[in-house]
Amino acid sequence: MGNSSAHETDGGRRPHQQIPVVVLAGFLGSGKTTLLNHLLHRSAGSRIGAIVNDFGAIEIDALAVAGALGDSTVSLGNGCLCCAVDAGELDVYLGKLAAPEAGVDVIVIEASGLAEPQELVRMVLASEHPGIVYGGLVEVVDAAEFDDTRARHPEIDRHLALADLAVVNKLDRAADPERVLALVGSLTDRAAVVPATYGRVDPEFLFDCRPSEERIGQLSFDDLHDQGDDDGTDGLGGNGHAGHLHTGYDSLSFVSGVPLDPRRLMRFLDSRPEGLYRIKGHVDLGPNDLRNRYTMHAVGRFLRFYPEPWAPAEERRTQLVLIGSGIDTEALGTELKGCESDAPHADEHGMWGVLRYVQGSEDEPDPEPYGG
Repeated sequence: MGNSSAHETDGGRRPHQQIPVVVLAGFLGSGKTTLLNHLLHRSAGSRIGAIVNDFGAIEIDALAVAGALGDSTVSLGNGCLCCAVDAGELDVYLGKLAAPEAGVDVIVIEASGLAEPQELVRMVLASEHPGIVYGGLVEVVDAAEFDDTRARHPEIDRHLALADLAVVNKLDRAADPERVLALVGSLTDRAAVVPATYGRVDPEFLFDCRPSEERIGQLSFDDLHDQGDDDGTDGLGGNGHAGHLHTGYDSLSFVSGVPLDPRRLMRFLDSRPEGLYRIKGHVDLGPNDLRNRYTMHAVGRFLRFYPEPWAPAEERRTQLVLIGSGIDTEALGTELKGCESDAPHADEHGMWGVLRYVQGSEDEPDPEPYGG
């Protein structure tokens, strides 16, 4: 991890407004570019910057997204990203897309089908750019060819074990879709597993589908591609099902006016259930830290807290949104309710668990399984 302070900003951004960097991986033909194009057309106004990496001299995949992204594309041809650049070089590309003038809300690294996901994730986690934060490893698999892919590339089992989200694409073409979904689920380490056809994954599952700030006078992708909905096409070369996302998600909004006990909160976070992909929001930790609220960002097994002062007239409360696939939202709500503090006095050492996940902390742990 970089050594930048949690209070550093980039171009005026507050720490919790860091741009998430999502690594999009999968073997050749799994549907990564189709998924990325779908995100571009359904981004609800969010501006997506992309690093597109093709293996070969003709950058077909880069051309597929360049028309939509314009100046927000960094294209790397004739090589594998995890071999062609080091972490410092990747920082240069990330810096270009994370610059305030780029107006980007999320960065997607579309890896070559030959790239090594673990190395790409390590490179993002090693970034010293204060304006970005790890946004998860999304592994796309071709459901129709999954058995053959495993036979040719047995390393896919290891890739799925590292994934924060597994997208089982082309499920409509699989002979036994339920078997493939169950098999992929058995190969992940508590990751969310979502079915998809034509790469249609709800963008809200991956990132906030709202621009970080209003852009007056600038058309969003939704404005530009509304006609696709009117003519019955999906804007991606297919037809029908324009507004029907075949991958849903479960979400829970938790609000509490009672401070949370940090020890109980960390026990809850340490035992996050299978399928819980993202947690975002901020928490009131009561007498343990009267000065700050803590903005929380969790994706897969990655966790960060960002302390920031309460605004003078701000109501002290916890507000969290949990997003996943197949999660028991009622049970999660009950567990979070159980984190509320019933102690009027601060626990002297109660904050230690939280502070370990504040960026720049001396005891900051490496996020498993990427660190160490």
